[in-house]
Amino acid sequence: MQKYTYSAKAADNKGKWWIVDAEGAVLGRLATRVASRLRGKDSPLYTPHVDMGDGVIVINAEKVVLTGRKLQQKTYYRHSGYIGGLKEITAGKLMEKRPQDLVRFAVRGMLPKNSLGRKLLRKLRIYRGKDHPHVAQQPGVMKLS
Repeated sequence: MQKYTYSAKAADNKGKWWIVDAEGAVLGRLATRVASRLRGKDSPLYTPHVDMGDGVIVINAEKVVLTGRKLQQKTYYRHSGYIGGLKEITAGKLMEKRPQDLVRFAVRGMLPKNSLGRKLLRKLRIYRGKDHPHVAQQPGVMKLS
Protein backbone atom coordinates (compact mmCIF):
# COMPACT_ATOMS: atom_id res chain seq x y z
CA MET A 1 0.00 0.00 0.00
CA GLN A 2 1.32 3.41 -1.00
CA LYS A 3 1.32 6.23 1.52
CA TYR A 4 0.95 9.77 0.33
CA THR A 5 0.09 13.21 1.56
CA TYR A 6 -3.36 14.38 0.59
CA SER A 7 -3.41 17.78 -1.09
CA ALA A 8 -6.83 19.40 -0.97
CA LYS A 9 -8.45 20.91 -4.05
CA ALA A 10 -10.48 24.12 -4.15
CA ALA A 11 -13.60 22.01 -4.81
CA ASP A 12 -13.18 20.36 -1.37
CA ASN A 13 -13.98 23.65 0.36
CA LYS A 14 -17.60 23.98 1.51
CA GLY A 15 -17.23 27.70 2.29
CA LYS A 16 -19.31 28.60 5.35
CA TRP A 17 -19.81 32.20 6.52
CA TRP A 18 -19.04 33.46 10.02
CA ILE A 19 -20.02 36.67 11.79
CA VAL A 20 -17.72 38.37 14.29
CA ASP A 21 -18.75 41.15 16.66
CA ALA A 22 -15.74 43.47 17.06
CA GLU A 23 -17.22 45.41 19.98
CA GLY A 24 -14.56 45.66 22.69
CA ALA A 25 -12.15 43.36 20.82
CA VAL A 26 -8.45 44.25 20.60
CA LEU A 27 -7.59 44.91 16.94
CA GLY A 28 -4.59 42.56 16.63
CA ARG A 29 -6.28 39.64 18.35
CA LEU A 30 -9.39 40.10 16.23
CA ALA A 31 -7.28 40.23 13.05
CA THR A 32 -5.38 37.02 13.85
CA ARG A 33 -8.59 35.06 14.42
CA VAL A 34 -10.20 36.46 11.25
CA ALA A 35 -7.09 35.84 9.12
CA SER A 36 -6.83 32.27 10.40
CA ARG A 37 -10.49 31.61 9.52
CA LEU A 38 -10.05 33.16 6.06
CA ARG A 39 -7.03 30.92 5.40
CA GLY A 40 -8.83 27.82 6.64
CA LYS A 41 -6.16 26.90 9.19
CA ASP A 42 -8.80 25.43 11.50
CA SER A 43 -9.79 22.90 8.85
CA PRO A 44 -8.28 19.40 8.81
CA LEU A 45 -7.99 19.76 5.01
CA TYR A 46 -5.82 22.90 5.29
CA THR A 47 -3.48 23.23 2.34
CA PRO A 48 -1.22 26.32 2.21
CA HIS A 49 -1.56 27.01 -1.53
CA VAL A 50 -5.35 26.47 -1.81
CA ASP A 51 -8.22 28.66 -0.64
CA MET A 52 -9.74 26.41 2.05
CA GLY A 53 -11.11 29.20 4.25
CA ASP A 54 -14.54 30.54 5.05
CA GLY A 55 -16.09 33.96 4.57
CA VAL A 56 -16.04 36.35 7.54
CA ILE A 57 -18.38 39.26 8.31
CA VAL A 58 -17.10 41.74 10.91
CA ILE A 59 -19.68 44.01 12.51
CA ASN A 60 -19.23 46.94 14.93
CA ALA A 61 -15.82 47.84 13.48
CA GLU A 62 -16.10 51.30 15.02
CA LYS A 63 -15.99 49.75 18.52
CA VAL A 64 -12.67 47.92 18.11
CA VAL A 65 -10.01 48.71 20.73
CA LEU A 66 -6.35 49.64 20.25
CA THR A 67 -4.07 49.22 23.26
CA GLY A 68 -1.45 51.63 24.53
CA ARG A 69 -0.94 54.87 22.60
CA LYS A 70 -1.54 53.35 19.16
CA LEU A 71 -4.42 55.73 18.38
CA GLN A 72 -1.96 58.64 18.43
CA GLN A 73 1.28 56.92 17.37
CA LYS A 74 0.39 54.26 14.78
CA THR A 75 0.57 55.72 11.28
CA TYR A 76 -0.69 54.33 7.98
CA TYR A 77 1.00 55.46 4.75
CA ARG A 78 -0.04 55.45 1.11
CA HIS A 79 1.50 56.97 -2.01
CA SER A 80 -0.26 58.44 -5.03
CA GLY A 81 2.59 57.60 -7.38
CA TYR A 82 3.43 61.25 -8.00
CA ILE A 83 6.38 63.20 -6.61
CA GLY A 84 5.57 64.32 -3.08
CA GLY A 85 2.48 62.13 -3.07
CA LEU A 86 3.10 60.41 0.26
CA LYS A 87 0.02 60.60 2.48
CA GLU A 88 -0.16 59.56 6.11
CA ILE A 89 -2.98 59.16 8.61
CA THR A 90 -2.91 58.18 12.27
CA ALA A 91 -4.96 55.29 13.58
CA GLY A 92 -7.12 57.69 15.60
CA LYS A 93 -8.12 59.74 12.55
CA LEU A 94 -8.67 56.59 10.50
CA MET A 95 -10.89 55.25 13.29
CA GLU A 96 -13.06 58.37 13.05
CA LYS A 97 -13.27 58.42 9.25
CA ARG A 98 -13.23 54.75 8.15
CA PRO A 99 -12.94 52.25 11.02
CA GLN A 100 -13.59 49.34 8.64
CA ASP A 101 -10.28 50.16 6.88
CA LEU A 102 -8.45 49.86 10.19
CA VAL A 103 -9.66 46.25 10.52
CA ARG A 104 -9.05 45.52 6.82
CA PHE A 105 -5.42 46.73 6.99
CA ALA A 106 -4.74 44.59 10.08
CA VAL A 107 -6.18 41.44 8.48
CA ARG A 108 -4.49 42.09 5.13
CA GLY A 109 -1.11 42.26 6.84
CA MET A 110 -1.63 38.73 8.18
CA LEU A 111 -2.55 37.14 4.84
CA PRO A 112 -0.12 35.96 2.12
CA LYS A 113 1.28 38.72 -0.10
CA ASN A 114 0.27 37.10 -3.39
CA SER A 115 -2.78 36.32 -5.53
CA LEU A 116 -4.10 33.89 -2.89
CA GLY A 117 -4.02 36.64 -0.25
CA ARG A 118 -5.96 38.99 -2.53
CA LYS A 119 -8.53 36.27 -3.19
CA LEU A 120 -8.92 35.60 0.55
CA LEU A 121 -9.37 39.30 1.30
CA ARG A 122 -12.37 39.39 -1.05
CA LYS A 123 -14.17 37.02 1.34
CA LEU A 124 -13.92 39.54 4.18
CA ARG A 125 -16.84 41.92 4.75
CA ILE A 126 -16.53 44.68 7.35
CA TYR A 127 -19.32 46.94 8.56
CA ARG A 128 -19.19 49.99 10.80
CA GLY A 129 -22.34 49.18 12.81
CA LYS A 130 -24.47 46.15 13.62
CA ASP A 131 -26.43 46.00 10.33
CA HIS A 132 -25.22 43.84 7.45
CA PRO A 133 -26.92 42.56 4.26
CA HIS A 134 -25.69 38.94 4.54
CA VAL A 135 -28.63 37.27 6.25
CA ALA A 136 -29.09 34.96 3.25
CA GLN A 137 -25.66 33.39 3.86
CA GLN A 138 -26.88 32.20 7.30
CA PRO A 139 -23.60 33.09 9.05
CA GLY A 140 -22.58 31.25 12.18
CA VAL A 141 -21.38 33.23 15.19
CA MET A 142 -17.61 33.14 15.77
CA LYS A 143 -16.50 33.71 19.38
CA LEU A 144 -13.23 35.59 19.91
CA SER A 145 -12.37 34.41 23.41
